[in-house]
Amino acid sequence: MARVELKNLGKIYPGNVEAVKNANLVVNDKEFVVLVGPSGCGKSTTLRMIAGLEEISGGTIHIGDTLVNDVPPKNRDIAMVFQNYALYPHMTVYKNMAFGLILRKYPKKEIERRVHEAAEILGITELLDRRPKALSGGQRQRVAVGRAIVRQPKVFLFDEPLSNLDAKLRVQMRTEISKLHTRLQSTMIYVTHDQVEAMTMGDRIVVMLDGVIQQVAPPLELYNHPVNRFVAGFIGSPPMNMIEGKLIAENGALFFVDEKATIKLQTPKSREATLEAYADKPITLGIRPEQLLDNLAQQEKPGVSINAMVEVVEPMGSEINLYLSVGGQSLTARIHSDAPPEVEKPHILDVDMEATHFFDANTEMTIY
Repeated sequence: MARVELKNLGKIYPGNVEAVKNANLVVNDKEFVVLVGPSGCGKSTTLRMIAGLEEISGGTIHIGDTLVNDVPPKNRDIAMVFQNYALYPHMTVYKNMAFGLILRKYPKKEIERRVHEAAEILGITELLDRRPKALSGGQRQRVAVGRAIVRQPKVFLFDEPLSNLDAKLRVQMRTEISKLHTRLQSTMIYVTHDQVEAMTMGDRIVVMLDGVIQQVAPPLELYNHPVNRFVAGFIGSPPMNMIEGKLIAENGALFFVDEKATIKLQTPKSREATLEAYADKPITLGIRPEQLLDNLAQQEKPGVSINAMVEVVEPMGSEINLYLSVGGQSLTARIHSDAPPEVEKPHILDVDMEATHFFDANTEMTIY
């Protein structure tokens, strides 16, 4: 397996469209790294440049110790799994998986060993004589992954491989791919627009926006310590509540007040020294839905309660999503409750201020 290193990598399309800007990233040997971001952020373009399917406009790509800028895809020792599976419809599953090895003139017995070994790992041994049209979407995806496995490449590249599957199958397949990574101990780079996939699969996550890498971190670090407002809002479901307002000093304490002066929350003592520089300046408060605590399950804490009006109650099984309004401000809460609040009724929630996030209103960077 191999380490992948991108240095100042860039891609400019005709018309001076800059798809990837000065990307710097190191993917360590045997690491599972996920590139995530909204459509058009440059994640698939970055992956395709690593694969050699897209010409780079600047910077360098190393796979292992080899500079691969001018190395053709077939000589980069990588295997790629595509969104549309890219299977040959006229070939059986066995031949689809073996085709790359046949082209490279591997011995017949070695091809057979590798194909059967991969099929056993993926649970598709009984499908080897079928053609793609006789397979379900999940089975086709397994075949596409199997075709990559038999190559035994230095690096596996996945380009949104689960986006064509239904929700249940996506959950199952992302678990299978994670187990596959553990079993093969291989270097994997995985692209998705689904932040849940990213959070559950990656050793580290690369968040991209407008061709720029915003943050690279393990899932929980990304969730708990986002570097800016975009990362904070993109990672997490339901997304973080963002409230525009300012900080005011009052009776020796610092309070956050929203723009309509309907929400007033005392800032944590542990953050006052950092936040004092923003007194009377515009600021954004970020509150994750699970940081709005159901007052029925917790004693009220002075200064951190919100009186909200319930607009929508969304049961999710063990949890409930609440969509609320506070003086025209929309908020989302995720609570545990056996007795859901009533729609169009007032409800009191407490804010876990120690876990909230503050962002500079101008730069949108996190205030630590």
